[in-house]
Amino acid sequence: MGMIPVLYSFRRCPYAIRARLALAASGVQVELREILLRDKPSAFLAASPSGTVPCLVTGDGVLDESLDIMLWALGQSDPEGWLEMPPSGQDWIAQNDGPFKHALDRVKYASRYPEKDAHTYRAKACAHLATLDAALNNWLFDHPTLADYAILPFIRQFAFIDKTWFDAQPWPRLHAWLARFLASDRFGAVMAKRPVWAEGAAPRLFP
Repeated sequence: MGMIPVLYSFRRCPYAIRARLALAASGVQVELREILLRDKPSAFLAASPSGTVPCLVTGDGVLDESLDIMLWALGQSDPEGWLEMPPSGQDWIAQNDGPFKHALDRVKYASRYPEKDAHTYRAKACAHLATLDAALNNWLFDHPTLADYAILPFIRQFAFIDKTWFDAQPWPRLHAWLARFLASDRFGAVMAKRPVWAEGAAPRLFP
């Protein structure tokens, strides 16, 4: 029997959330090690080339990018057909991970970017979200796919910068999409609080 892969994660990080979502959907079991980003353990730093979460250590090597972890998990098992999406799904992910995340960071962490105008970046993020709202039905395509679950953790992060303001925006399909995600059993399961991992601790398996 091969080793159980080890996932280093941080509960609130949207990249780590989407990795856990894909692992939960696939049913592929890993040892989940919840870490603190302000106090990164040496075993994590030795494993992760970037020093960022999520990081998955498998018997074949290390995956240090969240999207790679999602694809790895779904490549093992994809019972819900997340990989069955049109090529435009990858375009949506690229827009999310590139321009939208760039704008999101300059709104959420405005104090880190004093030379940047947060209002300008909020407007850029809003333009993207309006386009996304127009594309949505219940999901981006005819069933939930990788694109939905790769993007939703970042929409959640943006929404909770100022949830009252966000809820007042004219994006009804986007609001419904996010609300279903936040109320889902799967989101609840991947966001369950777990003790911080320490060297020598008994393995905690996920999902």
